[in-house]
Amino acid sequence: MSVKGNILLAEDDSYLRELMQEALEEEGYQVTSCADGQQAIDSFDKNKYDIVLLDVMMPVKDGFMVARKIRQQTDVLPILFISTRNLEEDKIKGYNTGADDYITKPFSMKELLLKLEVFLRRTRKFSYESVVAFRIGKLNFSYTERKITGPEGTVDLKQKEADLLRFLCEHPNRILKREEVLLAVWGKDDFFLGRSMDVYMTKIRKILRADESLLIETIHGHGFRFTVPDE
Repeated sequence: MSVKGNILLAEDDSYLRELMQEALEEEGYQVTSCADGQQAIDSFDKNKYDIVLLDVMMPVKDGFMVARKIRQQTDVLPILFISTRNLEEDKIKGYNTGADDYITKPFSMKELLLKLEVFLRRTRKFSYESVVAFRIGKLNFSYTERKITGPEGTVDLKQKEADLLRFLCEHPNRILKREEVLLAVWGKDDFFLGRSMDVYMTKIRKILRADESLLIETIHGHGFRFTVPDE
């Protein structure tokens, strides 16, 4: 069986960690398992992974600290948090730290496997795409390089900012429903992801101020509209 992907798994519950590793390996994944956050960071620094599964509450360094460390080096690698905590502030903190999804224990292995396939498929699609670029008003947006260039210089984007702006550029001058944007960019329509999306929208609005003709409107009760002037 060919290897589907290389997974970094960090979970301090030895029983659950072994159970997850066994189930993932049976599905064709190669798994490196760690019992605490520091082990996960050390392993990440030495190896290349396709996806990361992080327990939130771990000894030495918690999942949030591990995610921040990973996000300092890459915006592309999918990170999924696994936690017994289901509080709103924990989920929001997880998404703002750089998580792509947040799974609450107890969870279904079938659901986890489906999520892994979705994230890996999306990541590999982006990796093998040809150059993707847009001309929006006075600005040039290179999705491939995650850069916006205009009269005032160049701004680097984080991966999720680039993903969101790309979707807006592909659907200019029309109302986009909130759930439509969430499903296209995050792969899930979720309240907590919606809060995170609003933060990214605010960041993109600030970046686009370099061209006053560009406008991201919030259409109350519906969603958003990215207004771009006709060439």
